[in-house]
Amino acid sequence: MSAVRFDHKTFNAEAFGRYIDLIPKTRRSEMIRSQALRPNSQIREAFRNQTGVVYATLPMFGRLGGDPLNYDGKTDIIATTTTTFARGVVVIGRANAWVEKDFSEDVTGGAGFMSNVARQVDGYWQDVDQGTLISILKGVYAMSGMKNQEFINRHTFDISSGSSPNIGATTLNSAIQQASGDNKSVFQLVIMHSTPATNLENLKLLEFLKYTDANGVQRNLAMGTWNGRLVLVDDGMPTEDIGGGTTLYTSFVLGNGSFDYENIGAEVPYAMTRDEKTNGGQTTLYSRQRKVFAPYGISFTQSSMATNSPTKSELEMGENWTLVNDTNGEYIDHKAIPIARIISRG
Repeated sequence: MSAVRFDHKTFNAEAFGRYIDLIPKTRRSEMIRSQALRPNSQIREAFRNQTGVVYATLPMFGRLGGDPLNYDGKTDIIATTTTTFARGVVVIGRANAWVEKDFSEDVTGGAGFMSNVARQVDGYWQDVDQGTLISILKGVYAMSGMKNQEFINRHTFDISSGSSPNIGATTLNSAIQQASGDNKSVFQLVIMHSTPATNLENLKLLEFLKYTDANGVQRNLAMGTWNGRLVLVDDGMPTEDIGGGTTLYTSFVLGNGSFDYENIGAEVPYAMTRDEKTNGGQTTLYSRQRKVFAPYGISFTQSSMATNSPTKSELEMGENWTLVNDTNGEYIDHKAIPIARIISRG
């Protein structure tokens, strides 16, 4: 890996990208292993090698339906057809850069500041991606319209005003049954704030996963299991202060294929520049990414998107999301969407 030195003469963006890919992607790997994120060849082909394409409308096939007819030798058999829904998906582009001064290296005897940046780049983007998922979920639960509201109502399990306002032993099972009925087994992943996670841990309902570091010391990961489902702990989850020292916490529950995920890629994902003048010399690492996170059964509408990539606030706008439909009033069955939320006081 000697070619991946932070020096403008030897920096190799392709080699650096391979180096970054070798760093363990703990949270994203767990999401993929839980099958909450899954690849989608339609999305990949829609955006592959198409310069300037940032939005695509994909067909989504409906399921067979209709009541069976009586087969008695007299009743005519009337054929029906499946419905094709339209689903909008958008590429989300993000970029950042980090700069370090040469002088910092000089006065610390070569502490390796930029090497430290390199080691943290992938973890940084994992945090960004998880934040993007949460923003999308906020937008989905801000949708309006009768069918969209039906989804929100059925896929929200609110115990915050009940006699047991904190998450307990039966909360998860009840929430996923309300959302998807006999299809509840598809739910495999929960993302929650550390407060309800700690309450579950105190009730011995949550067991944190562990790893052993290079020194042989066993440490807790910020993830565990609850009723056999993976739990990711993230204090970026939605909270609401309702006064009187009471806070409401939203936990999201995701199932198999909740999100179609594709890394579309940027023309130049990594680049490094040297500025010999400023501050006596400094090095800047640039990083860019373009990815698709498309919630299953839900369409991005572009109703409020000012540029070629939706911002965090635009992803959180309800008007940018709707259940997929055939534009003639028929919508996807909400039970087919493996997304739910739990609202609690802890």
